[in-house]
Amino acid sequence: MRHIDLARPVLDAILMMKAFRSVAVKDNDAAPNLHSFVSAQPTSTSTTLCSASNTAPAIPMWAQHEISITAPSRGCHLITSEVNKAIQKDISGMKIGMANLFIQHTSASLTINENADPDVRRDMEVAMNKICPGEWTKDGTFHHTMEGEDDMPGHVKSSLMGVSLNIPIRNGRLALGTWQGIYLNEHRDQGGWGGGHTRRIIITLQGQS
Repeated sequence: MRHIDLARPVLDAILMMKAFRSVAVKDNDAAPNLHSFVSAQPTSTSTTLCSASNTAPAIPMWAQHEISITAPSRGCHLITSEVNKAIQKDISGMKIGMANLFIQHTSASLTINENADPDVRRDMEVAMNKICPGEWTKDGTFHHTMEGEDDMPGHVKSSLMGVSLNIPIRNGRLALGTWQGIYLNEHRDQGGWGGGHTRRIIITLQGQS
């Protein structure tokens, strides 16, 4: 019969129990157990931005404005100052938030691009006319032609450029980059049904102090 030495396994078991005891037992002689060992492990690594229990929750702030801007001509026009003027009173109290600009038209659009060199705005208009030329109204490409040569191309450009913008609010102002400006892009020569180029823009602010 083969002799089996139990001394080593017993010694290993004793050492393991001592290891459990050193983790789970704190300042007492209670017997170690696996449940105490497991519960001693960290359960979360998340952090919070507001650790003080007596800090009052920030109150959400909302504001909405409507501005009307008449573009002097077809093309891209910088309107950052007009937007800032309309919202300055409400946005000044917001530490963090978001501003949404929405233009209520189908042949004009909004975008953000360089605010310094006016040639950028000129070149943007040239590029859009290359992408969707007015000739497509004459050569049969477009069927929606009843409002003029510039109408259907205006609809296409409006969808390409977009009718809304989201801009972060930081420390009471729009968090635009140094060289970023808000553009109103007028895509028609004479406006809908022969009218002018007055465009309505809804500005909605959401934030907290």
